Amino acid sequence: MNPALRTTAAYAWRILVVGAAVYAAFSVLGQFHEVAVAVFLGLVGTAILRPVADLLARAMPRPLAVAVALIGSIVLVLGILTLVGEAVAGESAGLEREFGEGLRRIERWLEGPPFRLDPKALDDLQSRTGQFLSSHRSALISTALSGVGRVVEVVTVFVLALFCSVFFIHSGDHLWSWFSDQLPQTARVRVTIAGRAAWRTFTGYTRGIVLVAATNAILVGLALFALGVPLALPLALLEFFAAFVPLVGSPIALAVAAVVALASKGVLVAGIIVALIVIIGQIEGHLLHPLVLSWAVRLHPVVVALAVIGGAITAGVLGAVVAVPLVSVAWSVYQTLRQARNSVRAET
Repeated sequence: MNPALRTTAAYAWRILVVGAAVYAAFSVLGQFHEVAVAVFLGLVGTAILRPVADLLARAMPRPLAVAVALIGSIVLVLGILTLVGEAVAGESAGLEREFGEGLRRIERWLEGPPFRLDPKALDDLQSRTGQFLSSHRSALISTALSGVGRVVEVVTVFVLALFCSVFFIHSGDHLWSWFSDQLPQTARVRVTIAGRAAWRTFTGYTRGIVLVAATNAILVGLALFALGVPLALPLALLEFFAAFVPLVGSPIALAVAAVVALASKGVLVAGIIVALIVIIGQIEGHLLHPLVLSWAVRLHPVVVALAVIGGAITAGVLGAVVAVPLVSVAWSVYQTLRQARNSVRAET
């Protein structure tokens, strides 16, 4: 047999086995996705708050330090959400008028060159929208009621994530040691090495992406405030959360801001925000990611894009958020184990 064909076949069956294992893992997680999401959020909270708890533990007992770190973070998040809600409520009166005028401005713009849409078509679209809402009122109400059950699930997931975070932050090292002790003696060393590499990469990615998201949100919030775009604070918060989806999240959030600016401030301001999409993308891709994430995530942009798209297809928005850290952790573990194996061979 041709050596090249033999090598290709050897790699092919390994790729098939790995693909089957990944598919099986995602299938199992899909059956228990609430638990998987809760554990993932617990790990995220641990990666962010563990240094804070360690710092506080120097001046107080560790259980109290964990409680202060968790309660303080919850109060901070609730305070931000309250501030956003008050901003939306305070601008609601003027927003309705501005959006009404903005929609009429958009209609006139579409009726002119180069689109030259028929005004009757726009009126027909509005009437069809009203008819759709009237005819599907019962379905919309049932959807809203089913959303109540979804809210209960979300609250349950967050409570479980908080519960996991308490023990991960307080005694995560002991939990990992207990898990390693249950494994065969021959596998403990490799599992310990892999676990350290995985946690180092995961914490580096989590803290880095939070810093990148916060920077993007501050830049966007300042730009929207300077341009006088309404809902600047909520749109900046949307940019913060969207930045957790690499490559595509930030442009989508800024596109929403451009639509709001188009309806409230006109084409010129919307065009400036579209240009801001390019500027933020350049800052994020050429400055923030290389400085903040390069040591934690060593993935080619093509791999990142494929991971985000694959995760979105597999598990929606959640999959898009989880895909990059999951691939980064897997690649880091592979690299670390390979280096350890090569070191052992070199010594022998």
